[in-house]
This record gives sequence, C-alpha cells and structure tokens, in this order.
Amino acid sequence: MRSPRRRPVTAVLLGAVLAMTGASSASSLPAAVPAPSPSAVPAATPPQEFGTDWDDPRTPEPSVPVPATHHCTVRVVDDAFDDFDVHAKAYRPPVGCAGPWSKVVMRLEGSVAGRQFDRIGYVDVGGVRMLTLSTPEPSVDGIHWHVEKDVTDLAPLLADPQQVQAFIGNVVDGTYTGVIHVTVDLDFSTTGRGAPAARTSDAVVPLTDTARDGSDLVGSLTVPRNSTRLLADVFATGSGGGCEEFWDTSAPASTGYSCPDGLPYREVDVHIDGQLAGIAAPYPVVYTGGWSNPFLWYTIPSPKAFDIPPLGYDLTPYLARLNDGRPHDVRISVVGLPAGQGGWTLAPRFRIWRDAARSVVSGTTGTAYASDPVVDSSVSGAGDRAGHVDLDARRELRVTGTLSTSRGPVTTTVTRTLSNTSRHSWTDDEADDTLTASWTDTQVVATGHGRGAPTLERTEQRWDKDGVLGFHPRSDVAGAYDVTGDLAITWSRDESLTRGGAHLSSRSETSSYEGQASWIYGVPRDQRHATADTRARATLSEKVLGRPATSWEHRLRAVNGTFVTDAVG
Repeated sequence: MRSPRRRPVTAVLLGAVLAMTGASSASSLPAAVPAPSPSAVPAATPPQEFGTDWDDPRTPEPSVPVPATHHCTVRVVDDAFDDFDVHAKAYRPPVGCAGPWSKVVMRLEGSVAGRQFDRIGYVDVGGVRMLTLSTPEPSVDGIHWHVEKDVTDLAPLLADPQQVQAFIGNVVDGTYTGVIHVTVDLDFSTTGRGAPAARTSDAVVPLTDTARDGSDLVGSLTVPRNSTRLLADVFATGSGGGCEEFWDTSAPASTGYSCPDGLPYREVDVHIDGQLAGIAAPYPVVYTGGWSNPFLWYTIPSPKAFDIPPLGYDLTPYLARLNDGRPHDVRISVVGLPAGQGGWTLAPRFRIWRDAARSVVSGTTGTAYASDPVVDSSVSGAGDRAGHVDLDARRELRVTGTLSTSRGPVTTTVTRTLSNTSRHSWTDDEADDTLTASWTDTQVVATGHGRGAPTLERTEQRWDKDGVLGFHPRSDVAGAYDVTGDLAITWSRDESLTRGGAHLSSRSETSSYEGQASWIYGVPRDQRHATADTRARATLSEKVLGRPATSWEHRLRAVNGTFVTDAVG
C-alpha cells in the first residue's frame, strides 16, 4: 500500500519502483460547464504488456471555460528543475490587458525523460501559494503533461508586480537522469459583452513572519480595519518521503506495521490568538510513486495529484477581533500527528473583502463551540503477523460573529463537521494490505442581514479509497516478487446556495479512478511483464436559478500504457 516498508527487500523495491522508468465558493459559481467536445484520440490497440515508452499522462478534469474576449498571456515560469533551488522570476501585469479581468487561467506544461522519482513542488506569486503539484514518473523516451487551473481568485494580487517563486525538488545523477522542464503561463481575459469583471476578494495576502514550531506553522496576519469577509486556503500535504505521505494507512507501533505513525486520523486546524478558528480534513492524495506500483499511475494519475487542492476555511466570525489594525497570531497544526513527527507542508493564504463605505467595521465574536476529536479504534497485530486498525472519528466546530457594516448588521455562523471511517488490515508479512476508508468534510455558512432569512452556503467534500496491495515471493525465481495493486479512489465536492429554503445555485464535481496493475520485482527489466488497466471519470453539473441546468462528463481508459478511451459527453 505504500512505497517505504520495514523489510529490507521491500526497501529495495521502493528504489526500484520509483526509479525503474528511464476552487471557489458557491456564491461565485461559474456560469456554465465546458461545452462537450469530440474525443481527444481515436481508440488504439494496446500492447500485451508495458514497454519502455507509453502515452503521455492525462487527467479527466474539465478545461477552464474562458470568454470570447481579448486575452493576454504572461509566462511566469520557464525552468529546468534538477536540484533543490527555488527559481525566482519577476512578474508584471499584462500591458495589453489592463484589469479588471473576467477570467485568469494558469496553464502548466511539463516534460521529463529518463529515470526519475515523482516530485513535489509549488508555484507562489507574491508569497501566496498558487499551485501545489506533484509530477508524473517518466518513460525512457519521455512524457509530457498539462495542468490547467482557474486562478481568478488571485486577481487582486496579480494587479501589481510580484515575485514568482517556483520549486520542484529534484535529484539528477548517474541513476536518476530525469530533468523536469516546466513552463507556467497566466492567461488574462478582458471584460466585454457577457464577460463582466470577475467578482473576487479585495485582497489576497500570505501569512507573514512565518516559522515552524515543531510540526506547526506559526505566523502573523493583519487585515484592514474595514474587513467584512475572511476566507483562508491552506495547502496541506503529507510528503517528504516518510510515512506521513501514507498517513491514512499508519498504525500504532505495537502492531509491528511498517509505518508506525499512530492512528490514521489527521486534521488540519487553524488557531487565531490561541483560539480554535477552523478545522478541516486533509485529502489523502496518492502520488505517482505510491502504492508500490507506479504502473497504476503512468498514464492516469490519481485524482488531483497534479493540482493538489487547498483546504478552505471561513474565518469571517473572527473579524470583529481582527479588525483592530494589529497583527494577530495564527497557528496551523496537524491533529493526530505523533509527537516529534514532521513530514507535512503547510502553506496558507487569505482572501479579504472590505466595506468601501466605512473605514472601520466593528462587531462581536460569539463563543465558539468545538468538540474534541472523537476517535474510536480497534487495533491488533504484533511483529510480522497479521493485524488491523479500524477507526471511526468525528469532530464539530460552530462559531458565530456579527459585524456592523454600512448595510446594517451582518451575522455569520460557521458550522464545520468532520467524519472519517477506516478499515485497514494486513496479512502476515504484509503480503496483502487492504484499506477501505472514507472522509467527509462539511461546512455550512449562514449569513443573515437583519430579520430576513439567512443565506446558507453549504460545501461538502468526500473522499473514498478502497484497495489492496499484494507483495508475494515467486516460487520459480529466487528473490523475485509478484507485485499487484487494485485501487479505487473518488474525490467529490458539492456546493449549494439557498435562501429561505429557495434554491439559488448548486454545483457538483467528482473525479474518480479505478486501476489494476501487476509486475514482477527482482528480475531484469525485460522480464517484468508489467500490465495495467486504469480508468478515470470526471463529472460536473451545475444549476443556477434562472438558467438551464448543465452537466458534463469525461471518461478515460488506458491499457498497458496506451489510451483506448478518451470520451467527452
């Protein structure tokens, strides 16, 4: 189920596996999903097994719809990554497309050839995280991949010159030969008929004066005194090559399991001035070297692996405290992380809305209710024997705040509920390692103006993972192992906006993956006989009051590295 393992032979497997190859809130929903387009490629006849080359990886997520107005492109990254340096470049707004803009789209093009691990990276603009990414693993002849992302939310930041920083930590030597080439462009669409200026926040700012306090990230946040809405996005990934990359399969040390990182429960919390202000369930992303079987991911990555989404928090109820013009302490921590354990990357950004008619907005913050995490578990196993970890966890946070704005008093109540169910078991020597798990994260924001019915903005995210990894010695070849993987993953997000029980808008997005792969470890490359059948599906549906409902679907299937289905409907 993971790349690192305790047994020496499997540690060798890790190196061989990895080196063997030579969003926005419901209140601002887009007007329409992308229009259907013909299939990208005709069906092809796949080979009987993997060769030394395969098709470029693809994802089923939709392209970003753009208006038919004038647009300008600014390149912000154009680099070859072969070390652990941060690459810097000056950004200036497009001269021929003065803002405000109707849409801003980020487009990344990447390529790599030879042998290389999967790598983690990021792109920051003005100290604000724009993209957290992981890379595909290449073939000998090389592969190319594409990432497209709506970054209109960053328009207030992009209106001024900024410094861009890009990082993809990479080792290039006599064994790992793959240099990762990446370009990142920002495409700005002007306003025009049917394309008004995008409705965004008034400012986007990073956390300043940041430092690490153990595994926590601490820093300072100062907001304008007339702020009326505050959203935080935290890019949180368990990474760095240790077991926290596989935190959802961790187990107590008493079990003898190869990733002894305690119970498989993690939660990312935000504290303001020492008070709990937000909770969220992190997404257990699977990178392209994960599950000890990169053949699962060569052509179709797991959902969101190329564009890891941030965790969203509505911190508006705390503005009555923050609107004093002073810096406030912010702490971001990972709950469930064993004492002294690192391995998490945390990068927050904050979007701020202001009251243009007032220089100061005052108010009150109600008492927050927060239950302690309730984690029920059943654990067994010792040494190299079979074991299991069953877990059921839940937590809730509720807080209310009122602001005296130029439009009258506005009361915001945020309710957040987290739940996690996990069934993890393994046989002797972890020969078969099975996980069935789900995570649900629901946030409801009620915004009331006076005595009228409040507006309810509901966001529910759910992640499901169901799979088994097999690692069995062969009887016919000494030192060889059959490695098999069978995995299904679903990522989904549902948003809705209602007022007084009346539906205003809704949006539902899913991205799912299913794959089976097998190969022989411990034999020459031409005897590995690797095969894989992987499938992905993305759906998007929207319904906005006064407009026709829309829906969209994209299906992919690749067999032994060759795409046989690429259908949009």
